Amino acid sequence: MNIQTPATVTPVQATRPLVLALDVGTSSVRAVLYDSSGRMIEGVEGRTQYRMTATSDGGVQIEPDLLVEIICGSIDECLLQAAAVLPDLNDAICSVGYSNFWHAMMGIDQHGQAITPLYNWNDTRSATDAKTLAELFGAQWIHQRTGVVPHASYYPAKLLWLRRTQPAMFHEVRRWISIGEYLYSIIFGRLECGISMASGTGLFNPNLNCWDEEILAALDLETHHVSPLAVDDSGFSGMNRMFIERWPALKHARWLPAAGDGACSNIGSGCFTRELIAINIGTSGAMRVCWPALEVSIPEGLWCYRANSHYALIGGALSNGGDVYAWCKRTLRAGDEGYGDEEEIERQLAGMEADHHGLTVLPFFSGERSTGWHDFARASIIGISLSTGPLDVMRASLEAVCYRFAAIYSRLQTELSDRTRIIASGGAIVNSRFWTQMMADVIGVPVSASAVPEASSRGAAMLALEAFGQVEFFHELETPLGEVYEPNLDNHKVYLGARARQDKFYDLLIANEGDLH
Repeated sequence: MNIQTPATVTPVQATRPLVLALDVGTSSVRAVLYDSSGRMIEGVEGRTQYRMTATSDGGVQIEPDLLVEIICGSIDECLLQAAAVLPDLNDAICSVGYSNFWHAMMGIDQHGQAITPLYNWNDTRSATDAKTLAELFGAQWIHQRTGVVPHASYYPAKLLWLRRTQPAMFHEVRRWISIGEYLYSIIFGRLECGISMASGTGLFNPNLNCWDEEILAALDLETHHVSPLAVDDSGFSGMNRMFIERWPALKHARWLPAAGDGACSNIGSGCFTRELIAINIGTSGAMRVCWPALEVSIPEGLWCYRANSHYALIGGALSNGGDVYAWCKRTLRAGDEGYGDEEEIERQLAGMEADHHGLTVLPFFSGERSTGWHDFARASIIGISLSTGPLDVMRASLEAVCYRFAAIYSRLQTELSDRTRIIASGGAIVNSRFWTQMMADVIGVPVSASAVPEASSRGAAMLALEAFGQVEFFHELETPLGEVYEPNLDNHKVYLGARARQDKFYDLLIANEGDLH
């Protein structure tokens, strides 16, 4: 890695061939161009914000055809901007890479038409069905076969829920697919699922790289109820005529099947060896390690997905990250209490001693995913006294999020190198120097801030460059880094005690909650 490596390049400086990268997130779609060195081309972007429909019973969904229209519109905008600055555009783009959010599911009929909404990963209507799965088949058995625990995020619980609540519609569905499969079926008239997206369904065996027939049988399904699996480097080509006319610059491009956004983010931030762990904190958070492996052991409480058939991805996800800090600012109203603007509040938080407040926070405002996967967990603040102020609660809450990352890290350690470093991305942490330093202090390893503007889209471009032979190995594409934060070992010792205190209350109030009722 080279700190001097530029993350972006002007259209004139871009080296050929180019890659169009799609980045479909849960609230926006982006289409951008990268050059053959993995650098984003400046001033060329299609971006569309959108919002899924949230229902009062915990549903989060969107009509698939609407999302396809949004994706295609973002490609339109990107290519229109590119044509204005790249006169050789029709001959320059060799491939399309595609990053998409994991776990969302939809159903199509025998004609390939969508007959259900796209149910997002954070749709919780199947939470009780996830419990049913664990009781019927055993959480450990499911976890070791599929790399995921029974949870509302994944296909199995959603399938049970739909069979139970909408049986007529359920039985009309011929195949259960992701939005990426649906998009490609429209563009190419062909239905295949990439290994990466399949690995995030809960129906796939990440150590055998195939649909898990025992899990499917347990759900009274067969492999024809899901799509055939795509070969890593086969790609899609030969768009339907209407799309050739719409996107002449992509006429000869090969399209890589969608890969999960977490896997793309790791690769795009340069974390594709056992020495480098990616942390991302936006509204929520995740910690992941990705490396070449055909078979892995899957740590308890964590998940195992894949970037492709060669690269495994192990890690954990937190339902709460930057939203904890946002809740503190909104609810405690520190700015209204005379503590100053946001910059001044952060300065004061940074000046406080580690764990000096004496508080213990369980930061489960939106339930818990890794490591315990308690859907119904809620936040607690323990140890409040008359002297406790808003900044004490804010500092304790940020420390608490770091402790949950440390819990994931401790379970990852058996798969890591002794020379571990963390690469941090996501606006919530990268824009806070003191929170990044705190993360290094809590975990006890160096943390480097990522200098990549958009890790997921860059990872999608890198996967396409590697799959279609423009590069042989990912490390040929240097990844820019920002500031490095070395851990303060004195603070680390203090935080070890605070983590133990959090673990004690976690066991009492969350892990053993069933014993309290």
